[in-house]
Order: sequence, then C-alpha cells, then structure tokens
Amino acid sequence: IRSGRRFSSARSSAMANTEQVAQKDADAKGARPGNKQRLDYVDGCCFALVLPIILAHSARFGTTNKTLLKLLSQDNIMVGGFFAIMGYITAYSSTKIGERKVDERKLANPEAFFWGRVFSYYPLHVLVSTIFAPMFLAVERYYNTSLTKTSFRAFLNYSLLQAWFPKEANVWNQPAWFLSALTFSNLAMPTILRRTAALSKLGLQKLFGAMTAVSMLQKLSFSNTTNFHEHNIALKGPETPLIWNMTR
Repeated sequence: IRSGRRFSSARSSAMANTEQVAQKDADAKGARPGNKQRLDYVDGCCFALVLPIILAHSARFGTTNKTLLKLLSQDNIMVGGFFAIMGYITAYSSTKIGERKVDERKLANPEAFFWGRVFSYYPLHVLVSTIFAPMFLAVERYYNTSLTKTSFRAFLNYSLLQAWFPKEANVWNQPAWFLSALTFSNLAMPTILRRTAALSKLGLQKLFGAMTAVSMLQKLSFSNTTNFHEHNIALKGPETPLIWNMTR
C-alpha cells in the first residue's frame, strides 16, 4: 500500500508537471521551438521503478530465506530514479526547447511554483497520516516511547521535516521521507533550473556524473533494507542507516 501511494504520488506529480505539454505528436523537423511532446513513457518508467519496491515490501512476508531476502530487498537503489524522473519532468516542462533558458511564465513567481507543487501531494499526506495516526501512536506506546519523542515525531511527519533528521527519517509512514525530500527539492528548483538551463551539454553531463557519484554513496552503504527494517529476520542484526538517510 505504501509503495502504491509512492507510485501514485510520483505519477500525479509527473502528470501535473506535464500539464502544459502539447497533446499531439510533432516530429523534429516540423516542431516549432517550445512545442513539446507529451511524455507518455513516464508511466512505464515509474512502473519499472516501483515493481522492485513492491516485491521487496512483499518478499519479507513470503520467505525467511536470507539469501532470497537479500536478493529481493535491493529496493533502495530504485528510489533515486523517482527523483531523477521528477527532476527531468520539471526541467522539461519549465525550460525552452532549443534554448538555454527557462520559461519565465512558470518561474516568474517562485513562491507560487513551490506551493503549487507542494499542495499537489500535501493534503493527501495529511489525510493518510491522520487516518493511520491511531496505529502509529499504538506502536509508539507499545515500544514505550516517551510523549515528548512521540510528539516530536508527529511534528516531523506533518511538517515534512523528517528527511532532515537521519535518525527519525523512517518514523510513522516511512515512504513519507520521499515527500519531505521532494518538498525541499521543489523549494530550490526555481533557482537550480535557471542555473542548469544555462549549462552546455558537456556541463550537464559533468553535473550528472557528479550527482551519480554522490548517489552511489547510499547504494554502496546500504543497498537493502532488511538489515534495519526487519528485526526478526535481520541479516546482521538491526542497524541505524544514518549514511543511507543522509545521502538519499
């Protein structure tokens, strides 16, 4: 269910960001500058990314074989793909084709840009968090978590600040850390888009290489979630994924 919500959120954001894309196909020769094709393949990319995540979340209930669990729980290497897709769609819909410029109509008001994207997913986040709050609170009570710490975790969840606290990034609705990180990505996006839009092809390739190198830190540190999510079938015993949470 959590993976499904992540897929739905990713798909909704992608569709929202491609809202202005032209509906009819145009070949490269006849296309005018700014005439963009609809990116229908985004759904297929999201499916390819979310399928291993769904399998990883389900495998732990189907087997206790450690080798099989380790093979099927490599879902964290897929998460970065969602950020790559969201960044690509945002850049595609907010810059001009054939020019090293942004579309000023969409970035003239950074505040409106930010809140427009945040409120495409925040209301649903609040609704889901509130519906399942009794369950989250029951778990906190079961583990004798103090009222102060429980309140702090609730605050992080509803304010989408959990991604900035590595030890608390996975509390309550764990996939919500993605929304937390995405929120601050959206905050910086108007400035980043102006910088990256001015880069040459070589400059973009160098930037992509640098970002890929940073992303590899998380993948080499913790590629599977079993070590710190499943106490009863942990491969090496429970661990605290601080590097994993900071780099992702």
